[in-house]
Amino acid sequence: MNRLFWRFAALVMLAITLATCVIYFTFSRLFGDPLEEIARSQAAGQIFLLEQYIDRAPADEWLPRLNKVREVSKATLELKPLQATLAALPDSKRDQLLQGAVVIDVGGKAFYRRVDMTGARYIGSDDDVIHAQRLPIDIGQALGMEAIRFGVIALFLLVPIGWWSRRHWRGLMALSRMADDFGQGDLAARAAVRPASSIAPLAARINDMAERIALLMEARKNLLHSVSHELRTPIARLEFGLELLRERHAADDPALQKRVAAMETDVDELKTLVNELLDLTQLDHAQAMPRKPFALAPVLQACAPPMQPSSQPHFSASIATDLGELQGDARLLARAVDNLLGNAAKYAASRIVLSAMRGGSTVRIVVEDDGPGIPHEARERVFEPFYRLAREQDYAASGYGLGLAIAAKAILLHGGAIAIDDSPLGGARFTITL
Repeated sequence: MNRLFWRFAALVMLAITLATCVIYFTFSRLFGDPLEEIARSQAAGQIFLLEQYIDRAPADEWLPRLNKVREVSKATLELKPLQATLAALPDSKRDQLLQGAVVIDVGGKAFYRRVDMTGARYIGSDDDVIHAQRLPIDIGQALGMEAIRFGVIALFLLVPIGWWSRRHWRGLMALSRMADDFGQGDLAARAAVRPASSIAPLAARINDMAERIALLMEARKNLLHSVSHELRTPIARLEFGLELLRERHAADDPALQKRVAAMETDVDELKTLVNELLDLTQLDHAQAMPRKPFALAPVLQACAPPMQPSSQPHFSASIATDLGELQGDARLLARAVDNLLGNAAKYAASRIVLSAMRGGSTVRIVVEDDGPGIPHEARERVFEPFYRLAREQDYAASGYGLGLAIAAKAILLHGGAIAIDDSPLGGARFTITL
């Protein structure tokens, strides 16, 4: 059964229990204790003998008749002093006894009643009380019957609730599966809910929202893809024009050669940006990745930070040999690690460390450096496309804010996660968990 049903069942049972308590206390205040009424009806035979047989005897035969009833009855009938009995009774029942009423003792399976109030039975009879014990009072049976009655009511309430909650829960699970699939990149996922379901209006609105998001994402994908592809043609023309300019006019002009070299650098940066945009677009809309088993250690051993025009930081690697195999795309995972190493190379002062180790079924790959690190408040946002920190080091390091976004998406496609914290070296530490 679903959690929704059990919550409803708990609420129904709690409501029935509370209603029973409220009814009991209300009836007790208005009409007297219901348990006493049950006990009085069960002891009706003994009360009838007292009132219709013993009390109707003449005064000189009252005690003999009481003794006859003692002989044939299973109940015990005793005479007790009035004052001692009053001391044993609660305040609410003393007035009843003094007025000559039958006072029921539910727990003791007994009742009390004064012999008379005038002393007409025998000398001092107005100071005596009849105490009847061992009466056929069984409150447990009555309570059991009430419990069965409320149990049947609860059952007839829970059966339709269970039927309804089961259908409702199925609809919620359909919405949940749709949300999971949509969140994992399946933009065609939609919730299939019966039109008569109570959540059908909600499902329809979620499906409409998903449809609009899918259209927007498709439009974004087409725009980025088209722009990136269309940019390649003018970039190729620029490269060709610069090459002709270098060969025909810049050979004897050092200033023009310098200018052409700067323009070629700009064109190379533009080509890199276009290629990274295409890569990011492909990863954004990758529904499934071709998965093949590959040895992880050789892939990581082949990774290294790119050469920097300035002084090259010292790079060291500590890669365990027992990393085993991984199901996925070796080229894509290597690209993610290379991007992290390239990011470290931009900021490291003198050291970059790559390490990998295995713990059970988990592999941890760590890239760390001794650079300025990443502030706590920016550690989630650095994986967003085009996000760059507003620091002097970041402007000096160039780049477009796409490398870490590509690395994060590549790792996510492998079912892994990436986190940032402080490195013992002094800079940032990126930890990949697969």
